Amino acid sequence: MSDDVQDGFVRVRLDLSYEGRDFSGWAKQPQGRRTVQGEIEAALRTVTRSTETYELTVAGRTDAGVHARGQVAHVDLPVELWEEHRDKLLRRLAGRLSHDVRVWKVEEAPSGFNARFSAIWRRYAYRVTDNPGGVDPLLRGHVLWHDWALDMDAMNEAATALVGEHDFAAFCKKREGATTIRTLQVLRWERRDDGILEATVKADAFCHNMVRSLVGAMLFVGDGHRPVDWPGKVLAAGVRDSAVHVVRPHGLTLEEVGYPEDALLAARSKEARNKRSLPGSVGCC
Repeated sequence: MSDDVQDGFVRVRLDLSYEGRDFSGWAKQPQGRRTVQGEIEAALRTVTRSTETYELTVAGRTDAGVHARGQVAHVDLPVELWEEHRDKLLRRLAGRLSHDVRVWKVEEAPSGFNARFSAIWRRYAYRVTDNPGGVDPLLRGHVLWHDWALDMDAMNEAATALVGEHDFAAFCKKREGATTIRTLQVLRWERRDDGILEATVKADAFCHNMVRSLVGAMLFVGDGHRPVDWPGKVLAAGVRDSAVHVVRPHGLTLEEVGYPEDALLAARSKEARNKRSLPGSVGCC
């Protein structure tokens, strides 16, 4: 698959954020359900007075209720349309889009750029409070309340067995034809000054439900329901464990997407499409 842009078109990068509460996830869905992709594509069509909908490609599809602070997408637009609207596009999108989604930057993408396949990492944060009084009402849409005291040190100890390249089948909702092998670069908990526990979860990519399943496993360790070595044993078993709870989406935010320098974008895009397997594993894609 090539990342060459069709003749007469220009690839445009969009940096954006959204509050996920009222969206049925990123990807367009049938039956008129509200999605981030659908909202932005419709706004682009309107402000450029286009009869055609130009499809967005995103760095990471988020589920219903998940937020994003540093999401990245690209869209291929006709050169004439881009030249006509480029200087006014950002302000016009701000006037058209709902207040729970914002596009912060619109610029011509460098050669070889693909918002999804050129990315080398995605960084998420998950926020939890174990305050016996519950969640600050001003933060209730972004912080999960866990009604048990949490041992952060135990959670961080358990996380060490999960960092690295592994088959995360035990923590993913399997999708036909998709690999569950990922390189988890960072899984770390910190307690903020306001008492909120914040997990930083960074990987080259994530499979479906992976972050929320990892967080669910960590919380079971933190509140003493499971021993520190339990998440590592679940990972090694390689199958979904019914005890791994997928936590609610509202505590999760896509914070940032990382890309290599421009000269390496095309090579990274090609590499990311390659099938990969662990040493000694058979045929996963």
